[in-house]
Amino acid sequence: MRAVVFAYHDVGVNCLQALLDAGIQVDLVLTHHDDPHENIWFGSVARFCEEKQIPYIQPSASELLSLTPKLQALAPDYLFSFYYRYMIPADILSCTRVAALNMHGSLLPKYRGRAPVNWAILHGESETGASLHIMEAKPDAGDIVGQVAVTIGPDETATEVFAKVSKAAVAVLKSVLPQLIQGQVPRKPNLLSEGSYFGGRKPEDGRIHWAQTAQRVHNLVRAVAPPYPGAFTDFQGQTRIVAKTHLGGPFPQGLNLQTPGVQVVDNRVFGICGDQRALEILEWYPANKTS
Repeated sequence: MRAVVFAYHDVGVNCLQALLDAGIQVDLVLTHHDDPHENIWFGSVARFCEEKQIPYIQPSASELLSLTPKLQALAPDYLFSFYYRYMIPADILSCTRVAALNMHGSLLPKYRGRAPVNWAILHGESETGASLHIMEAKPDAGDIVGQVAVTIGPDETATEVFAKVSKAAVAVLKSVLPQLIQGQVPRKPNLLSEGSYFGGRKPEDGRIHWAQTAQRVHNLVRAVAPPYPGAFTDFQGQTRIVAKTHLGGPFPQGLNLQTPGVQVVDNRVFGICGDQRALEILEWYPANKTS
């Protein structure tokens, strides 16, 4: 079996390795240039390809459609997308002999769209996972080929959960590869009416609104904790990144639970929330801190 792979991030590296381990010939990899304005804390698909001597290119989104003849000439059995960030044109999806498959970081049909792990934590989910599905013109809408679930702990951050999802992605791929190698694609309906679609998140979305409940603020902090841009609040004329919070007590008696906002009592920092509950800020630092 031969494949063309669109890949980025740790999931891209690990799933590429799983394909190679299964004996699939990867004729070409398409990946991204790293964004100089982004905190790059994950594995490099480009470096992986150099080490494995796999041909790769790094086209812009506007260049993808022009690559259709090249991919048609390769005529791969499969096209795989592992955390690739651009929409892949339908003309390219149709270049495959068997199927075009995408790995998505949620239990489809839940949390379709961008930043699924972050959104799941923000909404207080206790479970998410990885789903391999058929690619269609509409994102994350095709039939489900395989899924593996992972738990989300009450204090786990997006980075911690993403590490679990990355392992789940490899597990999903390995579980279906024996069938894929035989040209058989298992599939079950992706019931979109039972799920939800979410867009991308911007750094400004991390602003803490203390009028919200303590649980919701805690979930926000976990969902965008560094190396993501971080939740933030203003305190004494300075914007500060809130990197870690704790919901449980005990809390000092000097807290004023009637007034939402940041309070410092007994050299400890607390956030008072709209439901008159406190959470302790265990880690925070100025937003302009460089390290």
